[in-house]
Amino acid sequence: MQIISTTEDLGAFVDSIAAQQFVAIDTEFMREKTFWPILCLIQAAAEGEEAIIDPLAEGLDLSPFLDLLSDPSVIKVFHAARQDIEIFYRFTSTVPAPLFDTQIAAMACGFGDQIGYEPLMRTLVNAKIDKGSRFTDWSRRPLTNAQLSYALSDVTHLRDAYPIMIDKLSKHDRAHWVEEEMESLRNPDLYYVRPEDAWRRLRLRSVKPKELGPLMKLAEWRERESHARDVPRSRVLKDDALYELARMQPTTTKDLGRARSIPNGYERSPAGGAILEAITAGAAIPRQRLPDVLKPDRQKAPSDVVELLKVLLKRQCEKYEVAPKLIASSADLDAIALGDLDDIPAMKGWRFEVFGEAALRLKRGELALRLEGDAVNIFEP
Repeated sequence: MQIISTTEDLGAFVDSIAAQQFVAIDTEFMREKTFWPILCLIQAAAEGEEAIIDPLAEGLDLSPFLDLLSDPSVIKVFHAARQDIEIFYRFTSTVPAPLFDTQIAAMACGFGDQIGYEPLMRTLVNAKIDKGSRFTDWSRRPLTNAQLSYALSDVTHLRDAYPIMIDKLSKHDRAHWVEEEMESLRNPDLYYVRPEDAWRRLRLRSVKPKELGPLMKLAEWRERESHARDVPRSRVLKDDALYELARMQPTTTKDLGRARSIPNGYERSPAGGAILEAITAGAAIPRQRLPDVLKPDRQKAPSDVVELLKVLLKRQCEKYEVAPKLIASSADLDAIALGDLDDIPAMKGWRFEVFGEAALRLKRGELALRLEGDAVNIFEP
């Protein structure tokens, strides 16, 4: 097992895999007590090559590996890639490319919604994974051989599974399905939330228009505090506190002290003054300058139509052996039932061919569903 702890060894390893078609990558990190994840290990495997890179090793420069992440000739293979990409994005401010996420590909291959790494590897390469080291403090040194073997297996199995998945996708002419999904992973907004956009993470269903400005500014302040102090958002203020303060809109320290969702004495801390400033600034934003996100309660979708669409979706997904979640969410089905088709993924690209077109024809009465034995089939009335 190769453990890389020097820049020289890392450069040599990267040189040995840079000519490969793809490299499987995984990371181990800690972030329970921090805002920014602490990168503890990088695992990488290509054909005939595999290694564990120790980012915590003194003097190790990760530049050779980070350069590989942007090499357009090498496909970077991950499973459930988002958190790994978030870590690398912080180092480089770019998204690794080209990308392949086996969890997304598995949905296109009929393995269900968001299948986990272990069951997928067990199915594809008959892997037996020892889960004893799963809950490890990866920042602690030295790591045991069992911990290192567990970490490395994450990419060696992934390396073996990738060609099998590519073959499955090619046989069913679904490579372009997965390529469309990879496009969404390339969006930098997934990996870094600008403080001024932090409010977009909040649920706004019960927020009134007069509360939106203060809520936006409170979320922005909390995001900046979390970044600066490197602590989770909830350590600064919980979401419930943001909603309460936006409703109360206190203007004095005494008023702020009446909030039930903040700790006793918080109003007298430096944070207390910053909170009052954020609320005042948010309340001063003219209504016309606020984003149009507080839409009135939308018309309720007809339940019978939604149920028919669910049956159709299940039938089509079984026919094409694809996970329903990859096609349409419950909200998408509601929108289709109401005829609100803008920005619905199921109405575009390959999803339209699999489900969207049939859904529209079902609504128009051009298709019908019929129970034949134990199966639901489509027919034209």
